[in-house]
Amino acid sequence: MTLSRPFLPLLLLLLGNVVNMRAQQVSEGKIQHFPKFDSKYVEPRPIAVWLPEGYSPKKKYAVLYMHDGQMLFDSTITWNKQEWGVDETVSDLIRSKKIRETIVVGIWNNGSKRHSEYFPQKPFESMPQARQDSLYASNRTNGNTLFAAKVQSDQYLRFLVYELKPFIDRKFSTHKGRAHTFIAGSSMGGLISLYAISEYPHVFGGAACISTHWPGAFAPEMNPIPAMFFAYMQEKLPSPKTHKLYFDYGTATLDALYEPYQQKADAILMAKGYNAENWQTLKFEGEDHSERAWRKRFHLPLHFLLGTPKTSRL
Repeated sequence: MTLSRPFLPLLLLLLGNVVNMRAQQVSEGKIQHFPKFDSKYVEPRPIAVWLPEGYSPKKKYAVLYMHDGQMLFDSTITWNKQEWGVDETVSDLIRSKKIRETIVVGIWNNGSKRHSEYFPQKPFESMPQARQDSLYASNRTNGNTLFAAKVQSDQYLRFLVYELKPFIDRKFSTHKGRAHTFIAGSSMGGLISLYAISEYPHVFGGAACISTHWPGAFAPEMNPIPAMFFAYMQEKLPSPKTHKLYFDYGTATLDALYEPYQQKADAILMAKGYNAENWQTLKFEGEDHSERAWRKRFHLPLHFLLGTPKTSRL
């Protein structure tokens, strides 16, 4: 498949990008940087921990883990000069008491290995070996390989659960339980968020899967990957009695591919007993696949997952 020029920036987004390595700056709250967080499971990477205004060790905070951490706070260091505006949006919602007080942990992606770390491993390995080999070998665009390494999302999740979360809970004043621990991401980050809550339902109580890249690759035609994801969901989705799931998608650029896949995912969620109390899927007409678009609607998954008792449906 040859991508048209407008889709080339989206390829960079999916594969990971070189960014300015200086510390991120925020306009609200404060941020603590851990520039080289070591792991026995994955390669070291920067971690950025955002703390709300007035953070105090005398209080306890919910924690939101977010993928693609270099794109969250500071557009001056990002490859496309866009950001999620996480500090502004979370601060505004805390101030207005629409969500509980929350810490955000931004986990930087691993550049060219982003796809390998974010692609759900068990669905990938459920495909015939010949299909796995063809994906490793043939998904090339303009000289780039879709997978720069073997799929290693199980290792990435072990890093989150067994190394990063314990560190955050030791260093910061957090509510440690599932009911206060959430995970979120966009595109491939949406897939890995869904995978995380399904593999570790005792750790994560909610996931926001924004502009989820259901195709897993770039060729939607004759693509067996989404079927593998859906089979996995049928087997492994966590209980709607104890978990919340948020999905959304736009209708422009790469997001234009997603609606039929999302409808199939929604049918599985309904069959599993999810309803308006614990699941949302939203469509945003005309919105594209970019941080600019995600910033505009980021308050919605935050409110759905982290809403205070007076504002949340749960």
